[in-house]
Amino acid sequence: MGSPGAGNGNGNPALVIVSGMSGSGKSVALKTLEDLGYYCVDNLPADLLASFVKSVKNDDGAPPKLAVAIDVRNRHNDLSHMANWLAEVGRLGFDPRLVYFESRDDVLLRRYADTRRRHPLSRLGLSLGDAISLERQVSRPLRRLADTVVDTSEMNVHQLRRHIITEFGLGSDNTVSLLFESFAYRHGVPADADFVFDARGLPNPHWDASLRPLSGRDGAIRDYLEQQPEVMQYVDQVGEFLDTWLPRMTRDTTRSYVTVAFGCSGGRHRSVYLAEKMGERARAGGWDEVAVHHRELD
Repeated sequence: MGSPGAGNGNGNPALVIVSGMSGSGKSVALKTLEDLGYYCVDNLPADLLASFVKSVKNDDGAPPKLAVAIDVRNRHNDLSHMANWLAEVGRLGFDPRLVYFESRDDVLLRRYADTRRRHPLSRLGLSLGDAISLERQVSRPLRRLADTVVDTSEMNVHQLRRHIITEFGLGSDNTVSLLFESFAYRHGVPADADFVFDARGLPNPHWDASLRPLSGRDGAIRDYLEQQPEVMQYVDQVGEFLDTWLPRMTRDTTRSYVTVAFGCSGGRHRSVYLAEKMGERARAGGWDEVAVHHRELD
């Protein structure tokens, strides 16, 4: 079903350092790594990197795969010492891999306008354009040290998640990652789905006013759906299908991932519940690298 995927082929535990420009997709990358079994820490003070790794190394139950985000939110003078801290991490027996995410200025400006979020350097009283310019300057040491630079200017969130899953060597060379995705039919079927299941025939929590604001991630939606016999029949039958055909599909193949998509009318309740449910089932069934993505929510 895949392998644990720890390390980079030499037996050492893996450590992915996520860095780059604010608005370039670092949060998406970190969440995707978490879905793939990495123990993730956001906004770790850079000078604590070696201490953090050392504490994990001394924990018998520590996860073999770690990911931390280190970026401009740190003290600026700390970032110039990153090479020394990476070397110290290497001496502790970990394989650090620094991945730097960036986008063009016009793309970053548009993303901030769309989300209305504040840039982390706006606290200095800078305009958004000046904050982006300063961030590029401050994070230059991290970019120079990066093992991989990913330009997300032309990527949407779904493409970025796919890139993380397929391009960063997460797991052994023979590992196949599973991605369970929910979507709304009114926004189209995901073009890259290998299996698509239609949940529109199942009871819809949308018609219960108390449940409508919730999503399939919430316990109340889960309870509602699991009280419906036809939903449980659907889960059992689709689960048996996937249990039978996913191993056959991934056997002796060069593909690195398989996407299973569930669609409903709004992409909020039934499809989300099913993607989460099948992700749990896959993990319990021995698949090592399982990610869940909700197109209309994430």
